Amino acid sequence: MSAQSQTAPASATTAGAAPDHLAHNYHPLPVTIATGEGAWVTDVDGRRYLDLLAGYSALNFGHRHPALVEAATEQLGRVTLTSRAFDHDLLHPFADRLTQLIGPLVRDGGPGATPMMVPMNTGAEAVETAIKVARKWGYEVKGVPAGQASIVVGHGNFHGRTTTIVSFSDDPDARDGYDPFTPGFRLVPYGDARAVSDAIDETTVAVLMEPIQGESGVVVPPDDYWPTLRRVCDERGVLLIADEIQSGLGRTGTTLACELWDVRPDLVTLGKALGGGVVPVSAVVGRSDVLGVLTPGTHGSTFGGNPLACAVGLAVVALLETGEHQARARDLGTHLHARLASLVDDGLLTGVRGVGLWAGIDLDPARGTGRDLCEALLARGVLAKDTHGSTIRLAPPLVVDRPDLDLGMAALRDALTQLAADR
Repeated sequence: MSAQSQTAPASATTAGAAPDHLAHNYHPLPVTIATGEGAWVTDVDGRRYLDLLAGYSALNFGHRHPALVEAATEQLGRVTLTSRAFDHDLLHPFADRLTQLIGPLVRDGGPGATPMMVPMNTGAEAVETAIKVARKWGYEVKGVPAGQASIVVGHGNFHGRTTTIVSFSDDPDARDGYDPFTPGFRLVPYGDARAVSDAIDETTVAVLMEPIQGESGVVVPPDDYWPTLRRVCDERGVLLIADEIQSGLGRTGTTLACELWDVRPDLVTLGKALGGGVVPVSAVVGRSDVLGVLTPGTHGSTFGGNPLACAVGLAVVALLETGEHQARARDLGTHLHARLASLVDDGLLTGVRGVGLWAGIDLDPARGTGRDLCEALLARGVLAKDTHGSTIRLAPPLVVDRPDLDLGMAALRDALTQLAADR
């Protein structure tokens, strides 16, 4: 899920207008999508748009990827839900294949141990699961006194929308009006490893961070940040949890963003792209001695690990096992960032950040807001989304073609030129 920082429109109550029965917790761009394929969508009027948002990375493989549609369609003809009260024939194969893909990228649980996974649905559920597991591990294994477990988190974070998760957000749109909040979190500046170390004490069970902060505008930390976090967590007996829900599964040119710094977290949360844009699928993958604190009845989900989710998840893993999509993100990402850097050089943007097919770009506030730029792109047949102020995110599907990416960059240059001229 992703934050929406704009004020929602008023309800349609004018004479002759149909009542609006949809709650106004989003402020979408004025386009109504009817169909999608690959990196393109078509609205109800038949106009096509290049999708440079990809569902905040939920559509890493584009709209209606044939392998994912085939897997879902085949499974719809078999069984869609059993609940975890019973086993089904895809649950263990999905757990095996996912841990084979992600297991080498996370810490093991000691000699002879193999990674484990917990299947859930949404990214927020995966984060909630990681928080619960870290606390339970802290009490049962580390010996933290009851009720005192603490977790260190970063300013500018976005991990979801549940009450517990917004308790450690510093985004007023996500947080205001939802107190009282869940205690047990220590907020420190993102990218400052010393601040993380200083916040750890004998009650600390985990450090929970996004490898790259997506909602904040694709903020990439210093190169020594994650290696230092790994060392500090090892020295202090604290779990390192990487929230890879937006950054993972190919987006950065690697299977996990943590690979960019050769760091293996203890637990990793996955979501969004794991469901291939078909159904919500999420998971926590990591050390068996940590996830092993869960016992029957202590945590669960009616839909987590359902047959339809596992069918799609298996197809997603198969797409990632070849490395093709990671390579595309690396190669096209290099091209994308070169095109964006030229916009900075020409004075059309004030800043660009990111890696792979993921970028945060900053517009001079004097020339408009991020919303203004997204509306200008919409008029040119390109979909993107603002985040905060005059910053927008670009996250093209990993299946995007280079000519289409160039088309999007040409539209971006034209939109920025117009905004500069209008001011």
